[in-house]
Amino acid sequence: MTRPEIDRPHREGSLPKAATGIRGLDEITGGGLPRGRPTLVCGSAGCGKTLLAMEFLVRGAAELDEPGVFMAFEETAEELAQNVRSLGFDLDDLAARNRLVVDYVHVERSEIEETGEYDLEGLFIRLGHAIDSIGARRVVLDTLETLFGGLSNVGILRSELRRLFRWLKDKGVTAIITAERGDGTLTRHGLEEYVSDCVIVLDHRVTEQLSTRRLRVVKYRGTTHGTNEYPFLIDEDGISVLPVTSLGLRHQASDERISSGIPWVDAMLGGRGFYRGSTVLVSGGAGTGKTSLAAHFADAACRRQERALYFAFEESESQLIRNMRSIGLDLSTWADRALLRFYATRPSAYGLEMHLATLHKLVVDFKPRVVVVDPITTFLGAGTSMQAESMLMRLIDFLKGSQITALFTSLTHAGQFTEGSESMVSSLIDTWLLLSDIEVESRRQRGLQVLKSRGMAHSNQVRGFQLTDKGVQVRAAARKGPARRPR
Repeated sequence: MTRPEIDRPHREGSLPKAATGIRGLDEITGGGLPRGRPTLVCGSAGCGKTLLAMEFLVRGAAELDEPGVFMAFEETAEELAQNVRSLGFDLDDLAARNRLVVDYVHVERSEIEETGEYDLEGLFIRLGHAIDSIGARRVVLDTLETLFGGLSNVGILRSELRRLFRWLKDKGVTAIITAERGDGTLTRHGLEEYVSDCVIVLDHRVTEQLSTRRLRVVKYRGTTHGTNEYPFLIDEDGISVLPVTSLGLRHQASDERISSGIPWVDAMLGGRGFYRGSTVLVSGGAGTGKTSLAAHFADAACRRQERALYFAFEESESQLIRNMRSIGLDLSTWADRALLRFYATRPSAYGLEMHLATLHKLVVDFKPRVVVVDPITTFLGAGTSMQAESMLMRLIDFLKGSQITALFTSLTHAGQFTEGSESMVSSLIDTWLLLSDIEVESRRQRGLQVLKSRGMAHSNQVRGFQLTDKGVQVRAAARKGPARRPR
């Protein structure tokens, strides 16, 4: 469980922040949660509140030298330790090293008497002792409903909530308080969000049988922050938030060129291949060789000792490796050397936002120089055309901003107007290769043409090619004409 420390400097006079160590969350919040102040994390059951709070403590204790106290009102220390062990969080080890205290407080709602004398003094004494015992700088209270569930007197409730939040501020600890969503309000009581300095809402929604988790910073006093909804993942590494909505057009353009892996395709692109950090679309009907070109591109990157990440949405890793052997490519060699990584899944397994978050996380972890997505048209089955376009735009912006060269394949169907059928992404693409079937002397022949390639002279020929055991081999030109000049 190693992760680089995230410590964003803040300008003099700005609000001090405590990095959470949670991937993506510190980017959204501009450096972390407000240091020495309480943050409210609310959401419905099962959306990840307790896990986010626990990871905030574990990352702080293990990586940021900030011990923490987790005060639970619903789960025992043993239950919490068992629940997060699968994520690589060893609470027992942190507790043995005095980096973490997990304290379970049993609250019986029926025993709560609503009188003017009701207060939290006992809780403060117990929590204060836990904080002082290890010099804690972070605190989690999980959850408020259990603590205040027996109270219906709004006056007492409001008074004790303010007192609790003031006490936490006076102790100087950075705190997370979890709360359940209410009916039409952020919390069940509808009061907590008003006394919190920062409010984060987690949401777990299901649309057409596909689930997506989202995070939104509703309120953050004293600082700017991302205001959109951001998808997040919960996996074996904990929580990963996708901080990308759209990076816009601020990425740098490289003059470096890299090979497609096929010499005659490079020749059609001015003799030098694609620009580094550009996006390439290879479209065509079934059986025209899209995946073969994509595999050559990944193979060429590995031969340059660059990492390649291959997202396959129609074939398994084993099937891809077997099929590419038939054209002379042994991709297993690169996979064994950790230069090539496959990620194969069905598009219907997740919603579009979850796919985007997964792709983002894998790219950040593996740090490839080239990425293949084969094919992008399958995303239409996981959402509408507009949603798929938005998802691909954010993915392309992220890859361009990271100077990663991306190749996408796209399936066109018989009877479609070919150039118009890719309108979903064509305007975002730098180089567009169209594969087609050409009838030559009553025989089927595959053909390739460059529909566009920004910033370079490129051929306007339709080049016939065949798939052989030595790779993708060129045939004589089917049609000739002058080279296209760059736009």
